[in-house]
Amino acid sequence: MSLTRRNVLVGFFPLAGLAACASPNPALYTLAGVPGEARAGGARLVELRQIGLPEYLDRPGIVRSAQNYQLQLAQDDRWAAPLGSMLTRVLVEDLSQRLPGSTVYSVTGAISAPPDRIVEVDLQRFDADQGGDVVLAAVVAVRSPQGKAGVVARPVRIPVRPKSPSTAARAAALSAAVGELADTIAD
Repeated sequence: MSLTRRNVLVGFFPLAGLAACASPNPALYTLAGVPGEARAGGARLVELRQIGLPEYLDRPGIVRSAQNYQLQLAQDDRWAAPLGSMLTRVLVEDLSQRLPGSTVYSVTGAISAPPDRIVEVDLQRFDADQGGDVVLAAVVAVRSPQGKAGVVARPVRIPVRPKSPSTAARAAALSAAVGELADTIAD
């Protein structure tokens, strides 16, 4: 065997080993809007501020749970887009459906108009608890653009039981939790 051919083969085997160890393409998941009851009498223009997201959730991998000081990620399952922007998009969609007389827009979007109401969400949890429920925990504030006058702020904790332990079922349950958050804000 010639030296050149031997060098090619020696260089090939480590690369072949790397290809065999590479993981398959990850499955991508998204959140989706969930229909809810329409309410009358909402503000004409509602601005949703950028959602505050804890850093442990600000990652491509889907956090299954954060229990006993340990973070568990779904193996080979990823969010299709940054979680904060997906949450904002879905919450705007859900609020728009629940407040048909209102125009709901995100401060991170292309629309810039003086709002009649501002909605702020500080997400604190968006994963599974020890019992298997997915939990959305947040502090929500609805206020007028003038400042403190008329501020309504409160903590919200929404548990939803997924239909199965699959990542798709968990994404559906998280979407349902965002829908319930929209119900709370619309009320």
